[in-house]
Amino acid sequence: MSPVKVQKIVCIGAGYVGGPTCAVIAQKCPEIIVTIVDLNEARINAWNDEQYRLPIYEPGLVEVVRSCRGKNLFFSTDVDKGIQEADLIFVSVNTPTKKSGVGAGFAADLNYVELATRRIAAVATSNKIVVEKSTVPCRTAESMRTILEANAKPNCRFDILSNPEFLAEGTAIKDLHNPDRVLIGSLQTPEGLAACQSLSDVYAHWVSRDQILTVGLWSSELSKLAANAMLAQRISSINALSAICEATGANIDEVANAVGYDSRIGPKFLKASVGFGGSCFQKDILNLVYLSESLHLPEVAAYWRQVVEMNEHQKSRFAKRVVDSLFNTITNKRITVLGFAFKADTGDTRESAAISLIRDFLKEKANVNLYDPQVEEYQIWQDLAEASPNLSLETIKKQVNICSSSLEACKDAEAIVIATEWKEFKEIDWETVYQGMNKPAFVFDGRLLVDEDKLTKIGFKVITIGRGSL
Repeated sequence: MSPVKVQKIVCIGAGYVGGPTCAVIAQKCPEIIVTIVDLNEARINAWNDEQYRLPIYEPGLVEVVRSCRGKNLFFSTDVDKGIQEADLIFVSVNTPTKKSGVGAGFAADLNYVELATRRIAAVATSNKIVVEKSTVPCRTAESMRTILEANAKPNCRFDILSNPEFLAEGTAIKDLHNPDRVLIGSLQTPEGLAACQSLSDVYAHWVSRDQILTVGLWSSELSKLAANAMLAQRISSINALSAICEATGANIDEVANAVGYDSRIGPKFLKASVGFGGSCFQKDILNLVYLSESLHLPEVAAYWRQVVEMNEHQKSRFAKRVVDSLFNTITNKRITVLGFAFKADTGDTRESAAISLIRDFLKEKANVNLYDPQVEEYQIWQDLAEASPNLSLETIKKQVNICSSSLEACKDAEAIVIATEWKEFKEIDWETVYQGMNKPAFVFDGRLLVDEDKLTKIGFKVITIGRGSL
């Protein structure tokens, strides 16, 4: 069976994955019309903003959108029109962890995936290649195929593909331009293989054919979960070692560097921190835990669950170290938290360590000054309210002050906690900061970011994650 030459693509979902991915496809494939659709009118308006104030922050994204918006890249709320006109449909909707019902706290909530799939079936009047782009549990494509086939119009065929993303927020555009690999999963039937070839031909505009991996549908779905689980496992492993370093006087940077020289291990993802965050790592590991339990593999589930538990322990352990160092109480003391995004170069706060730290500081009756260069105020209040359901937003706002600069945030503080590795935090005028703080002035570096010796000479008491104070 011959592959279809893709001329029109629609992406359902204008979020962190669908937006950048399809913008780059439009940039690299000028002959293909790419439309990103979403029912959220405010989000689509932001993508269409004349000043390019896009709804997500990602280095290089504005330049990509500017190069092709209005030419072969369009953003619209007309989902049905997009479905009808497209040859290939990316489903890139949110799949959060379930908060209630069967699998609550572990399983992915596939409600949006199902709604999008049913809409495709209801609207489509011609053959479509439907590409699962959202991070989903293994065999989700089978459910999508069942829904599509049960509701398809006469002479209307759907071919399902899995094409998971492997983007790192903060470097997503770089990752899309120069991917380690593109993974496409399909049914191993003539129709499935032809659909796979059609999508491969799109990526081949800028990705070498030997970097486009074609596998079975289920292997593709599981590979995404496995990749994120193993990356998170490395972070939790080095963070577990950081606790040992603090207790023994060893230096986690030196340990990680020595370990990373082993060619079998390598240096990546061996940087200790206050804990990993983001939309994928924890969600995907919990998905893996739930899958393992569903398959009656309790030992496997327990193994992967420990990666998440270690991450939570690292956050609470760091918060406790702040309290212990400040003479066992931070009640009515002013603590500055620098950074709220889960990592630098993104405005994404999902599962951010800063949320857990501030929650714990509020429990200790501390006053918190907070500064982040990208995260919007409304997002901060929303996250803090969700993290502390027993506190009213009014109470939280009495204890938390959102500042417009790092210098403002540090003034009159007892301690500074570095929660996100923004470059600008390395370049703070620490002499001025020290003069404006209460003494003794503490800096708690949760990201191995600052020059400990330099700050110590200024007068700070510096406590760095993964380093003992012996």
